[in-house]
Amino acid sequence: YVSLEFAQMFRRFGSQVTVVEKSPRLIGREDEDVSAAILSILENEGITVHLGAGDIGFARQGSDIAVTFTAGKAPAVGSHVLLAVGRTPNTDDLGLDKAGVELDKRGFIVVDDQLRTSVPGIWAMGDCNGKGAFTHTSYNDYEIVAANLLDSDPRRVSDRIEAYALYTDPPLGRCGMTEAAVRKSGRRALVGQRPMTRVGRAVEKGETQGFMKILADADTNEILGCSVLGPGGDEAIHCVLDLMYAKAPISTLARAMHIHPNVSELLPTIAQELKPLA
Repeated sequence: YVSLEFAQMFRRFGSQVTVVEKSPRLIGREDEDVSAAILSILENEGITVHLGAGDIGFARQGSDIAVTFTAGKAPAVGSHVLLAVGRTPNTDDLGLDKAGVELDKRGFIVVDDQLRTSVPGIWAMGDCNGKGAFTHTSYNDYEIVAANLLDSDPRRVSDRIEAYALYTDPPLGRCGMTEAAVRKSGRRALVGQRPMTRVGRAVEKGETQGFMKILADADTNEILGCSVLGPGGDEAIHCVLDLMYAKAPISTLARAMHIHPNVSELLPTIAQELKPLA
């Protein structure tokens, strides 16, 4: 995610940018249609993307760096290389072993659903506990710990719904389950989708790349998840996220009147046109 944000940023600064990805598609945790749309957005800006790259290596080439990958492919040569290979928690110098605080095999502090560690009286919040690695999840960690310690309010990590954004332009806003996760769950589901080319606000702005998609349970009408890739997608997603927290059925969204002209005004329309997930 960070690598794609930086790729687009430096391309807009005027740099020639090449993305070398080991996986067969970008942002593999997302649905395939989202990955394909992000790929199209980046390529439309002149970013070169190599997918399914194997045997990645690095070598000096004069004052530049050559990135080699997959036998027979020409190396990508540039002045700088950004490696986006995940995160390692910065817990190795905290003396946690002396306090008896348990770590997992990756170095994250092991916590329960209320963020207690293995030692009574010690709690772990933020990136060190491996429960989110976002600013918003870290702040929510604080709220959970404060509620339990100070307010006798048993808030839990499991109460929150997964939500995050990819800050490319246009951004991707995501909450709840992906289509792939819904299929894997085996439940009967409904899905609705609308391209940004059919969203008036997006057309007005001349930013019609992307789409919106909503998933709901066919038996209970529970909203399962949503993806909004398009202008204001990181904001519009909260229309669905808040309804999920309220445990409102999809019919609540379908009957809502949103303000025109706005990207989110098409979310009720999508909710009215759901079809069985094939």
